[in-house]
Amino acid sequence: MADEANRTAFIEIQNRMIETTAKLKQVQNQMRSKEGEKKRAYLTLEELRILPDDTNAYKSIGRTFVLEPISILMNEQEQKLKDSEAAISTLEDIGGNPRSIPDLFQAEHYHAKNFLGSPWSLFETYNCF
Repeated sequence: MADEANRTAFIEIQNRMIETTAKLKQVQNQMRSKEGEKKRAYLTLEELRILPDDTNAYKSIGRTFVLEPISILMNEQEQKLKDSEAAISTLEDIGGNPRSIPDLFQAEHYHAKNFLGSPWSLFETYNCF
């Protein structure tokens, strides 16, 4: 009976660990994507700043290009940059901060220890080594 309870607790903790790892990878991928958007917006903005104000600039909309003043294009790139920074900080708060990764695994280890007593006893019982 105790072995079955330990096994059930182990499976529950293992499933939570898998879910936590999947969520963490998803947040990290989103952060990587937002970092790329931020970098593209920054580089585009830097190139636009070099150009004189009277330069013809075109904005891509689907398959078409529309003539836009450089000031509008610069404002759009600045907004994209700000939006990306805000999204990155939000994702870091959710759990994408690399410093929180060990904390998540340490919390799971703590739960495992409380449920099972020794953290390795269940592994030894079910010959996981």
